[in-house]
Formats: sequence, C-alpha cells, structure tokens
Amino acid sequence: MDNYSVRLPNRFDFSYHKTFNQEVESLVGQAGIKEIQLDFSQVNYLDSSALGMLVLLSKKNEKGVRAKLLIKGAHGGALEILEIAKMTKLYVFI
Repeated sequence: MDNYSVRLPNRFDFSYHKTFNQEVESLVGQAGIKEIQLDFSQVNYLDSSALGMLVLLSKKNEKGVRAKLLIKGAHGGALEILEIAKMTKLYVFI
C-alpha cells in the first residue's frame, strides 16, 4: 500500500480523537506508505483538539514512515482555521 486516505467526519473534534488516533497509529507504523491523505470534504467544524491531532500525526509521521501528508477538500471555515493555524507548513493542501 503506497497511499492511504482518512475520511474525516462533519465535526472533527475531540469526539473523533480515539478513532483518529487508532487509524493513524496503524499507518505511521507501516512500512511502504508514501502518502497519507486526510479528506476534509465533509468537515464543517473543527476545534483545537482537531488541530492537536493534526500536529500529533505530523510528529508521529516524522518518527515513523515519513509519508507525504496531504489535506484534501478543505473548505469554508475549516479551511480558514487550518490556514490560520499554519497547517500549510505541515501538510500539502490539494
């Protein structure tokens, strides 16, 4: 598997923390993954814990597989928050 996509829910907040961590923990430990894509197309709301999850994924990725991290389909307020939080320094936006 070279590429992996994680589809995020409408509300990306602390309630999604456990699911998100379980999914990405398995990814960053796998050899051969070249790209991890986070699908934000359904996300209309995210909070500070979501931003923390994104930073944590980036740090785990640096120590693990070092895959290319992408954010796909971010829009509206979610995109604005991601840009204000400077996630463009950690993720490639597509």
